[in-house]
Amino acid sequence: MTDSTQPMRSANVQALVDYFTSGIKEQASSVGIELEHTLVKSTGEPVSYSEEYGQQWLLERLASDYTDETRTSRGDLIGLGRPGASVTLEPAAQLELSAGPFADLNSAKRAFEEFESAITTLLDGCDMELLTPGYHPTRRAVDLELIPKTRYRIMNEYLGAISMYGICMMRGSASTQVSIDYTSADDCLRKLRLAHACVPIFSLMCDNSPIFEGNVRPHQLMRTEIWERCDPDRCRLVPGVLEPGFSLERYAEYILDTPSMVEVRNGREVLSERRIGDVFADRVMTRTDIEHVLSVFFTDVRLKTYIEIRPADAMPVACAIAYAALVKGLFYDEASLNALDRLFANVQARDIEDAKAALMQRGYQAHVYGSPASELADELLSIAHLGLPESERALLTPLAQLVSARTTLAEVALNER
Repeated sequence: MTDSTQPMRSANVQALVDYFTSGIKEQASSVGIELEHTLVKSTGEPVSYSEEYGQQWLLERLASDYTDETRTSRGDLIGLGRPGASVTLEPAAQLELSAGPFADLNSAKRAFEEFESAITTLLDGCDMELLTPGYHPTRRAVDLELIPKTRYRIMNEYLGAISMYGICMMRGSASTQVSIDYTSADDCLRKLRLAHACVPIFSLMCDNSPIFEGNVRPHQLMRTEIWERCDPDRCRLVPGVLEPGFSLERYAEYILDTPSMVEVRNGREVLSERRIGDVFADRVMTRTDIEHVLSVFFTDVRLKTYIEIRPADAMPVACAIAYAALVKGLFYDEASLNALDRLFANVQARDIEDAKAALMQRGYQAHVYGSPASELADELLSIAHLGLPESERALLTPLAQLVSARTTLAEVALNER
């Protein structure tokens, strides 16, 4: 890309790098956690945003505990916030609690349990349930109603033109995401590399999608397939992230070379196929511009001013906290990071893609990176256990029990049908 085509390209590469490095912390020890929930009626029917006891009604009832409101231009309430927590709606009204950062994961567990208890109390007598599957348990994605948010309408149109999986991602899926900090650019790049290598094993350990499009899933790890097929431009691995010379500048170049999908023109969001570098060809991106742009990237591991690790399905709170403990134990202890360096020393991008394919077909019976997947899962748990403070080690138990049994939440649910 020449400067004559994008005169401000170098400045925008630097703006992105400056944004990433603004997240550097003196100490990395806290995690952020996002957990998405699905509301269904006792009949299994989905709950829509605007119905009598839908998500808009629910947010209005929660508003007394959250002082910040997010509304659309039409006045529709779509989000709430307070210090340390926000409640937002995903495209088909999946209810997400984002909370933290937490230095102590026992506090995180209490926060998520209290949130779910408050929702359950509000739903009492409404004939509805709050669930945490990785995919809608009764309906096809296309039959789920979008909330009234312009960006979601645009994304639905753009991604839906690529494949059905974009619609499946937006409307049907629900996730658990864990965010970690970094103490330098090198620490950031190291953690990005190692987190990408962990993604296939994390996906297996956190598989909680027994149902896909209203039927028993065709294979394991449905979330993996959805993201592999959703949009190759903005999903999967960050290109080059495992290569020795990868840098924050290369990450910025990748961002600028990707179609924008959602572009802001004259204060309005519109669908756009222009590459992000072309959108900002003649001006330097502001922090608001950068935050908007990064929000429509869905790589397995995403960099903002922290690192989001994104492959896990939504799960019950105990398992979601166990997953957060796994991540914390792996990424916030130098001995753990050194162990991961050794474990994944030779892993390349193709190996990760091969691992995903093998795990979708064979689960714990698969071989990943030349080793049995079951042994790698055991090793990650062992490393994390040693990397955690003693007060948090017991939080790993729900995931450890599943791994020990060589099963997943999804398989347990299918066996109970």
